[in-house]
Amino acid sequence: MPSTLSCDVAIVGGGLAGGLLALALRKKRPDCDVRLVEASGRIGGNHIWSFFADDVSAQDRWLVAPLVSYGWTGYDVAFPAHGRRLKTPYYSIESERLDQLVRETLPEAALMLKRKVLGASAKAVVLADGDRIEAGGVIDCRGAADLSQLELGWQKFLGREFRLDEPHDLKRPIVMDATVEQIDGYRFVYTLPFAATRVFVEDTYYSDGPEIDADALRGRIDAYVAARGWQVERVAREEGGALPVAMGGDFEEYWRSGGNRVAKAGIRAGLFHPMTGYSLPDAVRTAVLVANAPDLSGAALHELLHGHARKTWKKRRFYRMLAAMLFRAAEPGERYRILERFYRLDAGLIARFYAGHSTATDRLRVLSGKPPVPIGKAVAAIREKRT
Repeated sequence: MPSTLSCDVAIVGGGLAGGLLALALRKKRPDCDVRLVEASGRIGGNHIWSFFADDVSAQDRWLVAPLVSYGWTGYDVAFPAHGRRLKTPYYSIESERLDQLVRETLPEAALMLKRKVLGASAKAVVLADGDRIEAGGVIDCRGAADLSQLELGWQKFLGREFRLDEPHDLKRPIVMDATVEQIDGYRFVYTLPFAATRVFVEDTYYSDGPEIDADALRGRIDAYVAARGWQVERVAREEGGALPVAMGGDFEEYWRSGGNRVAKAGIRAGLFHPMTGYSLPDAVRTAVLVANAPDLSGAALHELLHGHARKTWKKRRFYRMLAAMLFRAAEPGERYRILERFYRLDAGLIARFYAGHSTATDRLRVLSGKPPVPIGKAVAAIREKRT
């Protein structure tokens, strides 16, 4: 027999954004009755999320600190004509840790796993089994809305975690190794040394389309590992995906496509870095914003999160312009030159760029000098991007 449940806040979608929202509300508003609804049997799926220290402000680190699985005091990058070591701390979170912490933190009744959602409004959630949740407010975190409303390139990837027979020689992550053959756009290999005999290797592409040939990428990863001289005992995990890289689009239409007048978070709200597709820093900021909000009603949450997402979209026009330069001004096989030049710049500028806090001086510095792409195409890309 279908039933109706009541709560203060219903969070639809138990990915990164939804999980962080639930944790933040539980920490800051323990009296708030929360329901976290997820179609699968676990929170966070199968992912590794990484971030630079400056991506999360000091006052918000309380939320991510318990989730960090690994940390390093710096990272390396490598390009055909340039290599560099940066001292910015770098951290990784495993989805298993998010799942564990949410289960430990939320009351049993608050976690609704394996519950498919048919629809959500500002104050109600309808489940596939006929049950209904009546909430003071609803936040929809179910992933992307209608991405056709945005002008996109893609950062697509496949990663494999290896258990090795003998220790590897890495001291820190290699965030970009672009010395590999350039295929399907800008290609680089991303490597995280989790332990002496555990290493995660990801083959990544800035491509025009999101399609992934998993077998081809597995073969390239295995060849990369073999070239490093690492002897593989077994593959412990594998994950893949495609993140949107935004060059422009209609923010308001995108927001409405995910549910009119419904509060949203994560990629569904358009809250991701336009150049990298990464959403963790935005997910943290959104969770803290909601946890500190004076009014958690459906209408108030919509106004709060729509306003936050719209303001963030407007502030990031510079990054969308750079994304357009990468995809439209550079030939696919030459895209690496833009990042190669970028990584010759000041370390503080690089950190602010990834955090989405580039200053006016930073923006001028990034655009100054001779561009590593044809000048005519670069100017055209800059002029074209006004959204």
